[in-house]
Amino acid sequence: MNTQLRKPLYEALTEHVNRNPISFHVPGHKYGWIDQSDENHFFKQLLKIDATELSGLDDLHSPEGAILEAETLLTELYHTTKSFFLVNGSTVGNLAMIMAVCTEGSPVLVQRNCHKSVLNALRLAKARPVFLEPELNQDWKIAAGVSVETVKQAINLYPDTKAIILTYPNYYGMTYNLQEIIDLCHLHQIPVLVDEAHGPHLIIGGPFPASAVQLGADMVVQSAHKTLPAMTMGSFLHINSDRVNMEKVKEYLEIFQSSSPSYPIMASLDLSRHYLDTYEQRDLSFLLTEIKHFKEELAKIPTIQVLEFPNNQGDFLKITIQSRCKLNGFELQKRLELSGVYTELADPYNVLFILPLVKERQCYPLKEAAAKIKKALEGLPFYRMDEEFPMEGNKISELAIPFEEMTALAVEEIPIGGSSGSICAETIIPYPPGVPLLVRGERITVEKLSRLNRLLQSGARFQGGTTIKRGLIKIFSTT
Repeated sequence: MNTQLRKPLYEALTEHVNRNPISFHVPGHKYGWIDQSDENHFFKQLLKIDATELSGLDDLHSPEGAILEAETLLTELYHTTKSFFLVNGSTVGNLAMIMAVCTEGSPVLVQRNCHKSVLNALRLAKARPVFLEPELNQDWKIAAGVSVETVKQAINLYPDTKAIILTYPNYYGMTYNLQEIIDLCHLHQIPVLVDEAHGPHLIIGGPFPASAVQLGADMVVQSAHKTLPAMTMGSFLHINSDRVNMEKVKEYLEIFQSSSPSYPIMASLDLSRHYLDTYEQRDLSFLLTEIKHFKEELAKIPTIQVLEFPNNQGDFLKITIQSRCKLNGFELQKRLELSGVYTELADPYNVLFILPLVKERQCYPLKEAAAKIKKALEGLPFYRMDEEFPMEGNKISELAIPFEEMTALAVEEIPIGGSSGSICAETIIPYPPGVPLLVRGERITVEKLSRLNRLLQSGARFQGGTTIKRGLIKIFSTT
């Protein structure tokens, strides 16, 4: 029998629900008995499997039964040393893997266009981040991945590097030469930690790029909920080598993960693993045909351009369109939302679509969506933007002020226009995608100011940067 066909945790929950249990335990909704009003019927169905650590349902922090079996099946599917369920998103995975490897004061190479959770983990670890600027794609006007040459230079400059932290693919599905970087780092006994939040489906194989797990990264975090049919916050953490202390990883997972983990989220991870394992070649052929037709319909719209991955290497569940009209990316996104089409994110130039990993005979309304997009953009005049995307000068940099020294410094607010050369006292994050534009303790450059002004003019949303809408930015006072 193929044990991958089992769904051990979901089956255990179903069996429990079918017993019609009478609850004298948490949670307080008592399997949906409390507040049974008709308008809550969607919520009530979900509550039937929102259980707790009861006999037969196991314990995420000390799994021995259904959860252990489900995680074992996940480990077997990804061919890792050990894989874990995460209920606090990829954020908790990034925190645990970085805290388990990085030590106070030690240099850590970090891809600069990383998620904010990576920087938060480094701050908690009191590590010494060494930022690696990514290459910029002038056609897409976005940051891609770091080059092998940049990593080589950084290792030469910091031979006592404790780890390297990379993001792969980027939010838009772009990949880079991760295999060569992994091989290079392993020659120097440097563990490779990869935030692969958007890549849990990549193990399907070509034409999708290889997963960081398959390429030999030492630890990989994946957001199952981004491209697999898992609930929001459902993620995976994979340990993939003996360069990592597994007991430390488990310890930090126990520290950072909730002691009351969500059973619906864990069950959705179990189901997602099963869905991925049963994904067949005929499903992939169907998916690729659906994507091809959708892109062909979008390509007929003159006021947008469907961008193609360099060398046709990227995640085909991601489609990026670029404005060819007077609307910027944010305005384009709002117009699509008015027609009922909701996209993942916008930037000043582009709008990103994340497509579902459908199987054969699953009907997703791509044709209907294409028609709505075409109608929403009718009548807009064609306009080609030839604006140059600003590039950073230094490929390798550090914080101007170490984490431990920041708390002793005074903070002041100054006009954004006059802040070049100052040291930023707040982390400013365009969201989505959650990649910090400016990091607390980082020197403000002309290039970053240019991007900040462009984002402000375009109508971007931010986390942090409480004063930037008033034209002010917080800096550390060094006098």
